[in-house]
Amino acid sequence: MKELKKLNLTSQFPKPIHLPMNKIFSAFAFMLISVAFAQAQQMPLFTQYREMQGAINPASINYGFFTDRHNGSVGISFRRQWLDMQGPPTTQILRGEYFWSNYTGVTILAGGYLMNDQTGPTGFTGLYGRIAGVVTSDAEYSGLSLGLAAGGVQYRVKTSEIKVRDLDDIRATQDRTQLYPDLSIGAFWYQRLDGLADEDYVYAGVSVPQIMGLDLSVPTGVNNQEVRLQRVQHYYAQAGWYHFFGEGSFVEPSVWLRYVPNTPLSIDMNVRYQAGNNFWVGAGGSIRGMIHAEAGFILGKNLGYDTNIKFGYGFDYSTQTYGPFVGTTHEVNLSFAF
Repeated sequence: MKELKKLNLTSQFPKPIHLPMNKIFSAFAFMLISVAFAQAQQMPLFTQYREMQGAINPASINYGFFTDRHNGSVGISFRRQWLDMQGPPTTQILRGEYFWSNYTGVTILAGGYLMNDQTGPTGFTGLYGRIAGVVTSDAEYSGLSLGLAAGGVQYRVKTSEIKVRDLDDIRATQDRTQLYPDLSIGAFWYQRLDGLADEDYVYAGVSVPQIMGLDLSVPTGVNNQEVRLQRVQHYYAQAGWYHFFGEGSFVEPSVWLRYVPNTPLSIDMNVRYQAGNNFWVGAGGSIRGMIHAEAGFILGKNLGYDTNIKFGYGFDYSTQTYGPFVGTTHEVNLSFAF
């Protein structure tokens, strides 16, 4: 869920906006979502974030390599937040990657992703290519990866879709679309724990997924006033542990930390259990009052093939006071590992 912070609105309109009483809460929440998207946590969040590692950290290695020795992965995901609201945050991602693990010294991981995110009248679409160099003497045992993602992002504000009761309150003049370059950097480390545990893995990574800033001014049509959309750097850290039981079963506790300047630190903690190459279940929560659940099933190795098709579903619910009003969050993911 996109995270909100307390906002300080300094612009003063000469005439107040009048809304019907049954629309007051929706309009207020929608304003918070739209402005927070521009000024607070701006990058999409994910319940099944292990599937989105390449978008979170360009140096990360897909978990299928640790669990099944799969070098390649492609997938598609769809996420919709706050189901009970109009114009809620929705995110779609198409992604792919491949890790050349048969080499030593510095080996290559490469891939890319297409991401589209929309929150009411504001949104962006970004296309990225990513490449990482993995320093390793044996990729199956350990490695240190340094990665970079570069691409172009189209930001948009559909001011024509902002509706008020009186047209004279805000006279939106035009939609705005601008294209900006963007960069993402990251580091990722993993280690196999032979001797301490039976082929377990631990991993950790840090990343800055949005290095390039943005300062977009959108005219409101009232006394030459403008709404400014600014994007700032985000700082991520992740860590986890794969503990194997044999026959493809494992448990994975993991944590995802996110920091945006001038907002509180956010921490997600999750535990996932996979039963062989058949299905998985998981649960967790965040210090922001979110609870998570996920489940999925796997086809491939259980049918005698050296590939996996995975379908996953994620569910979020906020225990904050606004939770019953905004509704639940749902996420589906389909991936193919080879």
